[in-house]
Amino acid sequence: MKIALGVTGGVAAYKAAELVRRLQQEKLDVQVVMTRSAQEFITPLTFAALTGKKVITEMFGERDASPANVESAIEHIAVAQRIDLLLVAPATADILGHFAHGIAGDFLTTLYLATKAPVVVAPAMNVNMWEHPATQSNLAALRARGVHVVDPDEGYLACGMTGAGRLAATEAIAKKVLSVLGLRHDLEGQSVLVTAGPTCEDLDPVRFLTNRSSGKMGYAIADASVRRGAHVILVSGPTDLRIPESVDWVPVRTTEEMRTAVLERCGEANIVIMAAAVADYRPAASQAQKLKRGDAGLTIELEPTPDILAQLGGNKGGRTIVGFAAETERIAENARAKLQRKGADIIVANDVTQEGAGFDTDTNIVTLFLRDGREIPLPKLSKFDVANRILDQILTLRAS
Repeated sequence: MKIALGVTGGVAAYKAAELVRRLQQEKLDVQVVMTRSAQEFITPLTFAALTGKKVITEMFGERDASPANVESAIEHIAVAQRIDLLLVAPATADILGHFAHGIAGDFLTTLYLATKAPVVVAPAMNVNMWEHPATQSNLAALRARGVHVVDPDEGYLACGMTGAGRLAATEAIAKKVLSVLGLRHDLEGQSVLVTAGPTCEDLDPVRFLTNRSSGKMGYAIADASVRRGAHVILVSGPTDLRIPESVDWVPVRTTEEMRTAVLERCGEANIVIMAAAVADYRPAASQAQKLKRGDAGLTIELEPTPDILAQLGGNKGGRTIVGFAAETERIAENARAKLQRKGADIIVANDVTQEGAGFDTDTNIVTLFLRDGREIPLPKLSKFDVANRILDQILTLRAS
């Protein structure tokens, strides 16, 4: 989702940099718009470095008639149409007055009038300015129009006075934004254990058996769970992925290591989501030395690896257990059989031969198979969106 962050001229403008980072943690795409006064307190370069985007500071570009500058002249309309929310933090008394009276003298005030997206303002100013009847009247007018206001905190102010007027805490502003956007923190108090990535089974010191899993689906589930307020334990096979912030990361390599880690930590979890592509077989004997090439064929004896999902399903307790099924044929039949055989509550199945649903993609196309017989097919979505759909269904099950 796309957010326009308006930064106006006050001492608290520097806190907007921290706010950008907090919003990015929620996978929000942030476009910063700065007033001229804001640039007296913090430079556009700071926000450009944080967002990787041009910071909008002027209503118009260079005074010429080139196509680029024709686009710049109506940029406020383009931004207004593509954002999902306009946030102004800090919002000075001046900007609140402009908004309340519909005065459009720069990019930010024009953007406010041009957008139909919800608007959130977080005022910050001197206590006398905050308490002034004009400011309160402007706020009342904005609230009546549906603008969401994050009231300032009380305390010691930069001007040396004490009282209301200090910019609200970053977390309070972020929570208001998430609430207005309909993004939830509905996993607070829950502990989620997620497995991700492949496992590797050694044949000799050089070679091993594994699969094509990138770990992206499991990491997306861990990321989505954290963003919805859960404590997350991520048991991961080898991947090249960035570890999501705030997860308890447990790296493993073999199926036996993953089994040990899962069984050691599952007692902490209310929800277990087994998204890892666990190797089903391993060499019956791992060679201490590299196997040398010969002219004859080579036969390798394989044995089954531990069935971690079945072990969990057989001793489920009050946990909700979710398994995955990567299939190439008879998707529904195989998923239903796995659901019953493993004792899971949900099996998430996909056809890995389908474009956009295979290994190492950023999207997935899955069907959720539930123990009550329901099948919930999902369209092609980003793996992060698939993760949230899975979490939605888990919460529905736990509430029933």
